[in-house]
Amino acid sequence: MPTTEVRATPADVREITLPRPLFAGIAGHVVRKLTGHYIEGEVSERKAFGLLLGRQAGTTLHVAAVLPLLANMRRDPDIADDMDELVDQYAIPSETPNDQRGWIAHPRELMDAEDFCDEHGLAVVGNYHTHRVPWPQDPRRDTCTRLDRLLAEESGQWVFIVSATDLHRITVRAFYEGQNDREADVRLLPAAPHAISIDRKSHR
Repeated sequence: MPTTEVRATPADVREITLPRPLFAGIAGHVVRKLTGHYIEGEVSERKAFGLLLGRQAGTTLHVAAVLPLLANMRRDPDIADDMDELVDQYAIPSETPNDQRGWIAHPRELMDAEDFCDEHGLAVVGNYHTHRVPWPQDPRRDTCTRLDRLLAEESGQWVFIVSATDLHRITVRAFYEGQNDREADVRLLPAAPHAISIDRKSHR
């Protein structure tokens, strides 16, 4: 009898390859935003959020492009109340006011990402965001919070936490749907033959 091949799903990923130039792009985005340097059309907030695009091969996920996002719909009056309720209920108190916590991507930028993926044979495989405020019980802030898990639930994506409590020592870890017990090893590649550079100024 012929055997049926079982294809690996995003939940099966155990290793994620991230070319160093793309990691440098993420780190640069984070440092720029957290030090108050913004580009045209970008929300003036000390937080960085972006999408990771790539391809899966078995249990390895290859990140091929990174798309920093410019617009945050967090304070849009039509949707702010729902996010406020989630943050008030699930977020751990921090120095950042609750009404400034969280990121809601603009539909236009999500469509830009999908168009880019279609053009290059990629898929949106995850998203990244910063944790910049150290907590006594978690000084590195390099894992997902309960709110992160709630927002990523049933998304099928990997959540990349960029620890920015020390801007001279930025690190990244990845968790499937924000679950800290489902971490994949992020391996930085010395070269990036398959990496694609995205000019954010032309994708907004």
